[in-house]
Amino acid sequence: MAILEKIFEGARERKARVVFPEREEPRVAEAVEFMTGKGLIEPVDLADPTQAHVDALVEARGMKEAIARRMLQKPLFRAAAMVAAGEADLMVAGAEAPTRRVIEAASIVIGLEDGVSTASSFFLMVFPDGREMLWGDCAVNVAPDAAQLAAIAQTTARSANALLGEARPALLSFSTGSSGTGDSVEIVREAAEICGFAGPVQADAALNASIAARKGLSDAGDANVLIFPDLDAGNIAYKLAQELAGAQAIGPILQGFRRPVCDLSRGASADDIIASTLVSAAMGA
Repeated sequence: MAILEKIFEGARERKARVVFPEREEPRVAEAVEFMTGKGLIEPVDLADPTQAHVDALVEARGMKEAIARRMLQKPLFRAAAMVAAGEADLMVAGAEAPTRRVIEAASIVIGLEDGVSTASSFFLMVFPDGREMLWGDCAVNVAPDAAQLAAIAQTTARSANALLGEARPALLSFSTGSSGTGDSVEIVREAAEICGFAGPVQADAALNASIAARKGLSDAGDANVLIFPDLDAGNIAYKLAQELAGAQAIGPILQGFRRPVCDLSRGASADDIIASTLVSAAMGA
């Protein structure tokens, strides 16, 4: 069964409680109506601030109650507080708000998972030939250092295990193994040493076992998780895959938070919002 079919079936079983702080936006409203009608989610209205929301901020972030109350006047923070307080399973935003604002609210109110130092994202890439992959980070971190890149790889691998059942990561570079040098190669090499995944490796060797073997890599060639060295590479690659290979790019899906958070592209269609919401909900299953 294809990954999207599994996600839709799982959504009907879980029926996640989802809060949409931009629910009146026409594309969001259309997506919510479809998912509700199909029994895929339970939409939760954006609540007025309550003491439980204030307590979530005070206890989790150690801030003063007066500051917490001011923050909760903003819909993104209030939606995040509902997730933190257990009133919703997932927050979906970004149709109108910039990514940095969605991440800001999630970071302050929900917080990162234990052991995670860097919030990041991935795209679920579904190709016409049936291949399903996770690509990260194509939307959040502009120029990660080695520690951040390793953290992105580790978090994306966990996401792949949750969605695909198995993670086979490769940290991409213009060089494979020790064949090339340069600042970017060294960052990827150090990140690979930290996380223990294959890298640095060129894209063809990451995906083609015969090419990997010719380049001296016996344990590469079948990656289903691609980690890009920076945002330039990742963003360019996923858009090329869409336009030239007909790939479906679902996301960006935020990862690394204590509870699921979905950041929508401001150009997302209603269908994009549906897919991103359900993939994000599956992350919290």
